[in-house]
Parts: sequence; C-alpha cells; structure tokens
Amino acid sequence: MARSIDYGNLMHNAMRGLIQSVLTDVSQRGLPGNHHFFITFDTTHPDVAIADWLRDRYPTEMTIVIQNWFENLDVTDTGFSITLNFGNNPEPMVIPFDALRTFVDPSVEFGLRFETHEEDDEDAPEGKEDNAEAPDKPHHEAEVVSLDKFRK
Repeated sequence: MARSIDYGNLMHNAMRGLIQSVLTDVSQRGLPGNHHFFITFDTTHPDVAIADWLRDRYPTEMTIVIQNWFENLDVTDTGFSITLNFGNNPEPMVIPFDALRTFVDPSVEFGLRFETHEEDDEDAPEGKEDNAEAPDKPHHEAEVVSLDKFRK
C-alpha cells in the first residue's frame, strides 16, 4: 500500500489546537467582548464525563453554550473541563477534544465542524453506520468558514 499524507486528520488536529488556544485564553482572561461559543460534542465518547441525567437527556450528542455563566474552565492537551449552569444547578463536565463535533463563535461568524474518521474511511468496520444519526433528525451544524471572505 502506498503511503499518503492524511490531510483530514492533520487539519482536525490543527483545528483542535486552535480551540485549545482559544479556550486557554478564555480560562485565563475571560470572554472578550461579545464572543461566546456553541460547542457540540459526542456524549458517547468514552472520556466524556457528564452527569447521568444529562447523558440520559442527550444520549448521542449535546451542545453547550459558553457565554454568561461558567466556572472552573480548565484546558489540557486532551480536552477541557468546565462547570455550567443548568436550571440553577451547576454541573461539572469533562469534554475531550476528540469528542468535539462543532465549535461556533456566532459573534464573528466563525465555525468548525469535525467529521469522524469512521465516516470518512471507506474501510471502516461494518456496524459503524448504526451510530450515525437518523436522517430525519434536524441538523444544526456549523460549517467551516473560509477566511477569504473576510479579507479586504
């Protein structure tokens, strides 16, 4: 088999590094201006740590908003932990970068979407399709924004 460069995984690693840098800055200095984030992640990822009631309510994926109230944002090389408020109940959670599906900052129309390797890999083991979302489920996904349209 010929060796090839896996640009898809290289790009995803670079995008996760960008998110890590942004969240690290926010953990140290807070959210600047009108910036806020919508982060969607895979709740079935083995390293995701969320309350049982949240996992029951969001069995496959969950979108969190980092905006007005959050505490204990701690960013590592592999992911981040944060405490968010759900109906006046602070809930700690741990989210690995590998579990991310989308990252959106609507204040500047910036968004990233992560495709899982299994979805892109034609040689994926059979049965992976069972984990895919139903086609009739509405999608609220971010799209990768080209920086060219913001250049003058």
